[in-house]
Amino acid sequence: MTMENDLKAQAVQNVPEGYDPELYRIRHSLAHIMAQAVIEQFPGAKTAIGPPIENGFYYDFDLPAKLGEEDLKGIENRMKEIIRGRHPFRVREVSAAEARDLFQDNPYKLELIDGLTHNYDEYGNALSDDQQTAITVYRQDAFLDLCRGPHVEHTGNIKYNAFKLMNVSSAYWHGDENNPMLTRIYGTAWRDKAELNAHLKRLEEAQKRDHRRLGRDLELFMGHEFIGTGLPIWLPNGATVRRILEEYIEEEERKAGYMHVYSPHLGKQELYEKSGHWEHYKDEMFPPIELRNENLVLRPMNCPHHILIYASKLHSYRELPIRIAELGTMYRFERSGKMGGLSRVRAMTLNDAHIFCTPSQVKDEFADVMRLVERAYRTLGIVDYTYRLSLRDKADREKYVDNDAMWDMAEDMLRETMKALDLPYVEVPGEAAFYGPKLDIQFRDVLGREETYSTIQIDFHLPNRFDLTYVDQDDRECHPVIIHRGVLSTMERMVAYLIELYAGAFPVWLAPIQAVLIPISDRHIDYAQQVTTRLAQAGFRVELDDSNNRINAKIRNAQLRKIPYMLVVGDREVQGDSVSPRLRTGENLAAMPVQAFEDLLQNIVSTRSSSLVKGEK
Repeated sequence: MTMENDLKAQAVQNVPEGYDPELYRIRHSLAHIMAQAVIEQFPGAKTAIGPPIENGFYYDFDLPAKLGEEDLKGIENRMKEIIRGRHPFRVREVSAAEARDLFQDNPYKLELIDGLTHNYDEYGNALSDDQQTAITVYRQDAFLDLCRGPHVEHTGNIKYNAFKLMNVSSAYWHGDENNPMLTRIYGTAWRDKAELNAHLKRLEEAQKRDHRRLGRDLELFMGHEFIGTGLPIWLPNGATVRRILEEYIEEEERKAGYMHVYSPHLGKQELYEKSGHWEHYKDEMFPPIELRNENLVLRPMNCPHHILIYASKLHSYRELPIRIAELGTMYRFERSGKMGGLSRVRAMTLNDAHIFCTPSQVKDEFADVMRLVERAYRTLGIVDYTYRLSLRDKADREKYVDNDAMWDMAEDMLRETMKALDLPYVEVPGEAAFYGPKLDIQFRDVLGREETYSTIQIDFHLPNRFDLTYVDQDDRECHPVIIHRGVLSTMERMVAYLIELYAGAFPVWLAPIQAVLIPISDRHIDYAQQVTTRLAQAGFRVELDDSNNRINAKIRNAQLRKIPYMLVVGDREVQGDSVSPRLRTGENLAAMPVQAFEDLLQNIVSTRSSSLVKGEK
């Protein structure tokens, strides 16, 4: 085997776990091909990094001129020419000195080379001892790049009609706003045209469901530069959805024995130093507010506050479990490039709770939380989710509390409980909280991207750190176990998910406006107002459209707003004390007495039905 073939064989090991190796090579190679096309079109441009990502690839450039969407077509055409040229991908190993000489005019590559000499890859990720640490460069045609591979054998291995450049955005070097702003070009790539077309169709459907667009169109939430990035404003419609969700989960929690509290959004820096959050999450927290005698911090977690509530008095084993719940607002300093809409924000309200229990109660309490999660998901119509057991990385003694016995006990408890519940799960090392393992419940959004929504953690560490105790049946002081749990995630993330799940057409019980009265002419307005008032007094969210628009325009407007029912009233309805319901889906129901419609609506709302015509799930 030649040196080049040996290096290519080693490069295959660089494909991330779970990534299809063929697609990874295609996408990685297209990133290089795109970089060549951009450099040719913009002499003087400097390349930064260009990794494969889920569904495609991107490359960051420092360009001498602004790149617009209109430039993408020219770059794409040049990429197809390079593909048709069937240029081989050649790899060779170089010394650090030679690498610096090859990229002497590119400060981004020089920084990456410095990282490679300190065991970081070309994307800035730390390399383990068994990973390739040699510096390698790849060349195709006239383009040379710093790279670990792998790539296809030659550019002709890529189908020219199976990729598409998608958009242009801005990105800070290393995601740090103190660094230069670069131009990022995204592309998607697949094995063949059929796969590409299927992906583009998914994107088209996703755009229709994008919660950011629907949030604007349906007047659910907004942002404003005077308030700040990642700090959404809930408009009346969105605030209604959020309030109904909050009322629902608080009702379910009360039935399950939770006690609700309110705690401050701030705490002394010393509180988070004691909990360990300052050490482990300082970079994700807002800077302290420096006062004369103390430093206050916007809380990144609610658990320290709930721990202090538990610690405020002595407890007997007869009181346990104690379940403390709160819709607690937290603050995290998310980087600006990571935020979008409601799904990732800097101020978020978590459906949070902490269960203080004896070790013998952990499994039963965990199982009860799982049953609460399952009930909530069924009610909300959520069916597509998976379970992930997030464990520590045993080799990482800095990120995780160094206590093997504690970790082994907590992880075994999680496994045993999941097996007892007969629920499938996957284990993922390195995803635990710093103080304990957790069960993460993973959703996929409309683009298929996976995110954590609900979390249940078993914690033996913080009770010891805060010296929490209860008196057992033998009058001994013992440490409780804490179960940290969030059922509906944050209100922001859950509402974003539900907007996309229902494409803005919420079930009736969640809809901001449940019905709109539409009088056919001005002489019917008084009757329509009477019905509106009657339904509102019965507890329903209704409004009257008494605008000058034609009836078809009123119906169309209500459909665009995703209002479940349009109640048309004319002479017949006035005379019969009735309404003629039209559904947002376009169907018409037979005219019915107002009382009959009120009963129908009451039945549907009280059962939280997903139907528009019957009150049963």
